[in-house]
Amino acid sequence: MRLWVETIRGFIFPVGRPARPWVRLEEPFCSRCAEPYARHAPGEFLCSNCAGRRWSLGRVRAAYRAVGTVREVILRFKYQREYSLRPWLGRWMRDGFRQYYSQEKWDALVPVPLHGARRRERGFNQSAEIAGWLGAKVGIGVEEGLVRIKPTPPQARLRRVERLRNLRGALALAPGFDPRGRRLLLCDDVFTTGATADACARVLKQAGAEEVAALTVARG
Repeated sequence: MRLWVETIRGFIFPVGRPARPWVRLEEPFCSRCAEPYARHAPGEFLCSNCAGRRWSLGRVRAAYRAVGTVREVILRFKYQREYSLRPWLGRWMRDGFRQYYSQEKWDALVPVPLHGARRRERGFNQSAEIAGWLGAKVGIGVEEGLVRIKPTPPQARLRRVERLRNLRGALALAPGFDPRGRRLLLCDDVFTTGATADACARVLKQAGAEEVAALTVARG
């Protein structure tokens, strides 16, 4: 019910442009996880975290950094249920898509899943809602190909090692979803350590996906 109220309110009283600046994610950054690098780095490179780590996720990209207004809008949408902010998050994700992925063919957008209990508590899956907005604009179908089969503490409260442990056995392929031979683009609001996105990619790759990359609203 709250979502319907917020949606109607958004049509009647459209949300104004969020205050600038929106901090862009700019090179140089790690070619795998997009971790920004403070010094000059010629060409592509892997950060120290990625160089010593086995990834199932091909790469992640975002147009913005999760700081200032961008971070505030993400948190308001996610935790305060300000659903009328969805178009702005969608636009910011579309900026990243246009910059990094629009010249490639993608078979589906796959939102990072929420456990059913948390989805009911929150009222929606923020990743699915933003992906839905993007998919409608760029002409790519959204398929909820993953499910979270056990509840886990929020990743934001955990350190990197704890995040990896937290996700063991937590994700599975959605019934009826077949990723074999497909190029899939994971969608989420923020990418920080990559534990969640890589765990999602691992499930999809093990089930036969050709490639799994990630697109987020912002890079943490």
